[in-house]
Amino acid sequence: MASQKVKLISSVAPLYSRTFRIFSTRNSPKALRNLRRDYHQAVAIQSLLRPFSVISTSKRCIGGGGRGFSIMSSSGGGGDHGNQVAEFRLSASSVLKIQKGDITTWSVDGSSDAIVNPANERMLGGGGADGAIHRAAGPELRAACYDVPEVRPGVRCPTGEARITPGFRLPASHVIHTVGPIYDMDKKAESETSLRNAYSLRVAKENNIQYIAFTAISCGVYGYPYDEAAAVAISTIMEFAKDFKEVHFVLFSDEIYDVWLNKANELLQK
Repeated sequence: MASQKVKLISSVAPLYSRTFRIFSTRNSPKALRNLRRDYHQAVAIQSLLRPFSVISTSKRCIGGGGRGFSIMSSSGGGGDHGNQVAEFRLSASSVLKIQKGDITTWSVDGSSDAIVNPANERMLGGGGADGAIHRAAGPELRAACYDVPEVRPGVRCPTGEARITPGFRLPASHVIHTVGPIYDMDKKAESETSLRNAYSLRVAKENNIQYIAFTAISCGVYGYPYDEAAAVAISTIMEFAKDFKEVHFVLFSDEIYDVWLNKANELLQK
């Protein structure tokens, strides 16, 4: 029964993000704030229910071309445990992993690992994954973000750029804060460029990060279509295939996980 509840809530949050794109064109700011509140409540409920979902242990290996991959499921706690994980070979020295889970519990070695926070330009916390990361990291994270110099009033990290701070109370050693674009159908090329820049691993590379985990940037209330976002995310990661030991996508819903997995198969099994 609990696992059925998790699946139900997993389908609710993506519904709000899709509805928001239509809703925002014809409703008042107050109505939009209410929709965002409901969306974040759905995400929070899903996070509370997730520990009750138990998946039996298995491993399935698939070949094909030069980039085979495996899918593993296990029951247990953080990291790769308790989550379904698909693994793809990016290069001889680098692996891409796609999994369902809570990015605030993710880590590999606690010294050269980082999670990517889908922040806003103020960098002082917000809703969704941004708020969850700030809560898990503790007030020290907000203080560190506050100390990041503003490039203009109210903006510490412009859209498409990234900043890095310690992880403080998080299992991962660092947090890389990046700001994804609000999807604009009339400016698709501009939105794609900003999203590609948000997924850039330059800041991680400059700080000797070897293991990094992303969420689905801009796929919440910013309304980026999942399939388009997955294509940008995975193709950008491929450009840094030799620079990192592991790149992870830690995704909160079944729907986003399935889209990312299908897109990885499409792009990496050629």
